[in-house]
Amino acid sequence: MAYGFAKRLLAATLAVGLLGACSKHNAATMEESAAVPMADLSKPDAGGSAPSPAKADLGVLLAYEHRLRIRLPGERIATQAQAVQAACNGGKLGACAVLGMNQSGGDEPSATLQVRIVPEGVEPLIALAGKGDEISERSIQADDLATAVRNNTMLQDRLQKEHARLLEFQDRKDLKVADVLTLSNRIAEIEAQLQGAQQEAAQQQRRIATQLVTFNFETTRAQASRSEIGEAFRDFGGIVAAVIAFLIRAFAVLLPVLAVLLPLVWLIRRTLRKRRKA
Repeated sequence: MAYGFAKRLLAATLAVGLLGACSKHNAATMEESAAVPMADLSKPDAGGSAPSPAKADLGVLLAYEHRLRIRLPGERIATQAQAVQAACNGGKLGACAVLGMNQSGGDEPSATLQVRIVPEGVEPLIALAGKGDEISERSIQADDLATAVRNNTMLQDRLQKEHARLLEFQDRKDLKVADVLTLSNRIAEIEAQLQGAQQEAAQQQRRIATQLVTFNFETTRAQASRSEIGEAFRDFGGIVAAVIAFLIRAFAVLLPVLAVLLPLVWLIRRTLRKRRKA
């Protein structure tokens, strides 16, 4: 009975796999058939004029990430970073969430703020953080998640079909205890995999629907140069003390060597002088 059940379970798994393969083949066929009309748009019609080409669908799902370096006078950095954080938390520019905030003071104040915000709020938030020459560096990077989303959708479809098929087997009345336990373990594994795939899909949709923005607030170049000069003057005494300490240690190491070498050299020279006189 257990052998027959195992054969039926294997046949069910193979059937689900074949259904997944068929769905992939059908999807590929539909894409090929959809590509033919788009290619025909570039051909001229009977009147000899070519119609305007349709807007191409690249089929990409982009997750954007922005990085900005903003240089401000040191006394303005904390206020500016807090203003951007308050605007994000207040929701005035759309749905927004603060993911991280780091701030340091002293002679070289700085701040780092990372937020995730809807696309329409990105530019207003950047304008609030800095304007004109204050934005010394900006970069935009996009990660195409189309393949990952498609693979995750296919994985969820396969797991759902296999889960439904196993539930049908579980409803049978002629199963032994060992078969029921094996079937229950397999169903639990599939449910865990399905839950992980659903969480991954939610994360992908969140990255596509919103954009990540990282602000790095730093002092101006002139202020940073003055700070470096001041730091060099502050380090002057420490550098001199370190050099003197090094020389003292070197003398302490060489002193025993000199105590042995000097008498030895004196003895050799005295012996040589005696031989010359002889």
